[in-house]
Amino acid sequence: MAQFVEFIGNHLLLAGMWVVTLLAIIVYHARAAAAAVGPQQAVTMINREGAIVVDIRDRKEFDQGHIAGAVNIPLAKLKQRMAELNKHRDKPKLVVCKLGQQSGAAVKSMEEAGHEKVVKMTGGISEWTARSFPLIKK
Repeated sequence: MAQFVEFIGNHLLLAGMWVVTLLAIIVYHARAAAAAVGPQQAVTMINREGAIVVDIRDRKEFDQGHIAGAVNIPLAKLKQRMAELNKHRDKPKLVVCKLGQQSGAAVKSMEEAGHEKVVKMTGGISEWTARSFPLIKK
């Protein structure tokens, strides 16, 4: 511990940069974080609350397998096609992507557009498939 304190004393600039970087990472994740549910909670939302599944993957990936009743709106076109979701404003929305990493940005966009009760599914379709939940294939 004494060596740690001595290191910080000798390298104030380096230690300060480390603290600033750590705080920036924490703030970024706090601002970018969206409410998330796992696949099992997603099934509950769909069955009990009538949640609308918004699949933000590309059309090709969507056609290879998607959740039953899902609406495909690729992330790149989400802002232009937001009007398609307006008829479902009163229902909860579940945003799904391939791995669960891009869906947070889509949730934020939908919340900015005035949609409430929007959550992302952790793990995306990969986690859904890993749990052997069914997919609709064309």
